[in-house]
Amino acid sequence: MVIQNNFLIAARSQYWSRQKCLITGCPNNIRHTMLSRKAEDYLEAILNITEEKGYTRVKDIALALDIQPSSVVEMLKKLNDMGYVVYRKYDGVTLTQKGREIGSLVKDRHDTLKALLEILQVPEKIANKDACIMEHELETKTVEQLKNFVRFVKSAPDYPQWLQHFRTFCETGVHPCEADKRKGIGSPDKPELI
Repeated sequence: MVIQNNFLIAARSQYWSRQKCLITGCPNNIRHTMLSRKAEDYLEAILNITEEKGYTRVKDIALALDIQPSSVVEMLKKLNDMGYVVYRKYDGVTLTQKGREIGSLVKDRHDTLKALLEILQVPEKIANKDACIMEHELETKTVEQLKNFVRFVKSAPDYPQWLQHFRTFCETGVHPCEADKRKGIGSPDKPELI
């Protein structure tokens, strides 16, 4: 009962947060688009398929999202009515400017989160799956900082030593500096990290 009540409170809070943003105008934050996760996934899939093939058809979306074509048609009609896509039976689907913006935001979040998870030694398939979940929930500022971190790591002129230490730790369960201490190598004790 407590879990159910907490869920309802959180859902109401998120709903009113989105309503407030519609009224007052929030910064461009993907969480406040009033689209469901599923709708955002469709826009991202349409964007990815269009970038890859130059066009998108119902069967492409069904394959990408692992759902039935009839479900795709139903969602495309809704997205068409909301102005995110242009869908005509037998002609395929194209994103409107509004749909492209949301699709691009979701894709950027996904790519950032997947890259971060891969830096943390998460296998690619799992990183991709988890990024799909996380891309809808994180605040814009959080994603911006994660993106900065990913760019920082990837732009390092040499592979960062601390990242190599992390990789070694993941493989062995022992911090390389601790192993060096046991061997009598390294610097004096460092201050505690918070």
